[in-house]
Amino acid sequence: MASSLQHEVTQMLLAWNEGDETALARLVPHVEAELHALARLYLSRERPGHTLQATALVNEAFMRLVDTKSVHWQNRAHFFGITAQVMRRILVDHARRRNQKRGGDLLRVSLVEAGNVAAERDTGVIELDDALKMLAAFDPRKSQIVELKFFGGLSEEEIAEVMTLSLRTVQRDWSLARAWLYKELSKDGKNDG
Repeated sequence: MASSLQHEVTQMLLAWNEGDETALARLVPHVEAELHALARLYLSRERPGHTLQATALVNEAFMRLVDTKSVHWQNRAHFFGITAQVMRRILVDHARRRNQKRGGDLLRVSLVEAGNVAAERDTGVIELDDALKMLAAFDPRKSQIVELKFFGGLSEEEIAEVMTLSLRTVQRDWSLARAWLYKELSKDGKNDG
């Protein structure tokens, strides 16, 4: 059943690629609930009083995706991978704006909750974004795997499909990336205090 829905979403994405404007309208109800669940997960890690709501995050992501004409959707996993990148950018931009205005209010994310990343402390989305940029500078593939898993909520199998890699490669890279991020983010924590 889930496979059938995944296939249906892929077909709507391909139709949207081909210029079928009604495909987007048909697609939204199929992906909206899952995107809201991801948005709620991200925002549940937020400090109390945060102004961005799950619906606003999903709506902003959709607005940016609709304006993106250069993406040629491959399948459902690819859609969620790109959406993960868009949501990451929205969250980081929001956190940076709030941090500049108020001197704080950083989005807090627990790497432990994000796919069993071996980290025992919370870190802000800005610090995670900075660490992912550093990782991408010397290993873009590992950075993309973290982004797809953490921000996109994709399984290792879906990541392998999106990135056209073997499952074993994704598992190995995910493990190495988690270790690198833990070390890098722990180093930041030691420098603070």
